[in-house]
Amino acid sequence: MIRANLTIAPNGRIVIPANMRAELGVQGGGKLLARLVDGTVVLEPVDAAIRRAQALVHRYVPKNTGLVDELISERHAAAGNE
Repeated sequence: MIRANLTIAPNGRIVIPANMRAELGVQGGGKLLARLVDGTVVLEPVDAAIRRAQALVHRYVPKNTGLVDELISERHAAAGNE
């Protein structure tokens, strides 16, 4: 586990140490998602957040289900009812 004491600058900026950025796989200009969980700020790379969201969806959507095709069918049905 990597730990560091960070300082918040007067303008609100925080510098993430190089070893943490390397471990996260982000470089200068990289994107992180910040969320507040029980009073704790959690930072994660956007790619990791997307994978986490996809895993959550996969728990509730049966395999071989075409959500896009299902949505398009629903939209066509709704348009036909107008």
